[in-house]
Amino acid sequence: MDRLLSPDPGMMLWTIVTFLALAAVLKRYAWGPLLSAISAREARLKADAAAAQAARDESQRIQAELAAQLAGIEARRQEALDRAAKDGEAVLAQFQAAAEKEARDLRDKTMAELGRAKERLTRELRRDVADISVRAAEKLLRRSVDPAVEKRVLDEFLQDLESGGRS
Repeated sequence: MDRLLSPDPGMMLWTIVTFLALAAVLKRYAWGPLLSAISAREARLKADAAAAQAARDESQRIQAELAAQLAGIEARRQEALDRAAKDGEAVLAQFQAAAEKEARDLRDKTMAELGRAKERLTRELRRDVADISVRAAEKLLRRSVDPAVEKRVLDEFLQDLESGGRS
C-alpha cells in the first residue's frame, strides 16, 4: 500500500511516455479523420448555401425578364398591362419571399445540424479518450479496476472535460 502512495520516478516517466504515445496515436488515427469529416460536411453545407443563392439569383433574373416584357406592351392595353403587372409583381414577391425563406431555413437547419454533429463528435471523442486512458492506466498498473469505480472516474473525467478542465 505504501508503494502506491509514494512517488516512483520510473513509473511517472513511463506514464508520461505512454500518455504521449497515446496522444500521438490519437492525433494520427482519430482526430485527423474526425476533422476531415467535419470539413467535408462544412463544404457540403457551403455548397447548399451556394445552391440557395443560385435560386435567389434565378428568381431575380426571372423578375428582370418579366419587367422587360411588361415594358414592351402597347399603350392601348394599359389597363390589362396594369393588372398583369400587379399580378406579376405579387407572384414574384411570393416567389422571392419563398426562396429567401427557404434559403434562411436551409442555412439555419444546416448550421444547427453542424453544431449538433460537432458537439456529438466532441463528446464521443472525449469518452473514447477517457476510456483509452483508463484502459492504459489499468494495463500499466496490471490490475483490473472495479467497473463501478471505472464508471465514476469516467463520469468525473467527462464532467471535467465538459467544464473546460477548470477543476
